[in-house]
Amino acid sequence: GTLVMIFEKASTRTRLSFEAGMHQLGGAGVYLNTRDSQLGRGEPVEDAAQVISRMCDAVMIRTFEQDIINRFAKNSRVPVINGLTNEYHPCQILADIYTFIEKKGPIQGKTVAWIGDGNNVTNSAIEAAVQFDFQLNISCPKGYMPSKKTLDWADKKNGKINIIQDPKKAVAGVDAIMSDKWISMGDKVNVKQKKKALKDYQVNKKMMNLASKDAIFMHVLPAARGEEVSAEIIDGKQSVVWHQAENRLHGQKAIIDWCLD
Repeated sequence: GTLVMIFEKASTRTRLSFEAGMHQLGGAGVYLNTRDSQLGRGEPVEDAAQVISRMCDAVMIRTFEQDIINRFAKNSRVPVINGLTNEYHPCQILADIYTFIEKKGPIQGKTVAWIGDGNNVTNSAIEAAVQFDFQLNISCPKGYMPSKKTLDWADKKNGKINIIQDPKKAVAGVDAIMSDKWISMGDKVNVKQKKKALKDYQVNKKMMNLASKDAIFMHVLPAARGEEVSAEIIDGKQSVVWHQAENRLHGQKAIIDWCLD
């Protein structure tokens, strides 16, 4: 099979895991950067979807607005995988859940804390909490909260989502702490102001000690040591970040396999 990978946003882990994954499954991955394709020159997304999907077995898109991928999928004849949008990052969360299960056993009924910036991965974590039935404590400063639409959706589904302003309370006794860079790619914000708002949300030894004794630390990567996480935590014994990164490969293979089954 052939997987076409369309990138409007640069990537290390997503590209490598999909390309290597496709190769390991005996298929081929075709990399398209929107700068070198008609998509970047203003061809309507709908037309591009019609053409591209006639030449492959699946498409992975890493783009900006969720609307772009939705429109593409509506006009595609093959499965379309969300490799990341501004709103969601499901491939990342799938690898994270898999990592948790590998390290700690079933995630159902467990408690995970998300500390820091409420971004696309947080939104996907909210969806995962509903899907896999675990409790998610979200602690973000005011103004940097995850999507209200996703929170409302989780509420309707009776998801166990707790918004806890104080990060120390949010991590108390949890099984895992998740974090991400404070300034995401393409983030159009006042960086100084955002870092100031987030300074009490650093996952460091003090914060990690409030979690359960055998809690794990997870990070989406790339990381900024000394900002959202201290070096001693990300490089320490409780960190599973390299396993998470590797599990992107296994996760993508599972997604491709499921799409092409």
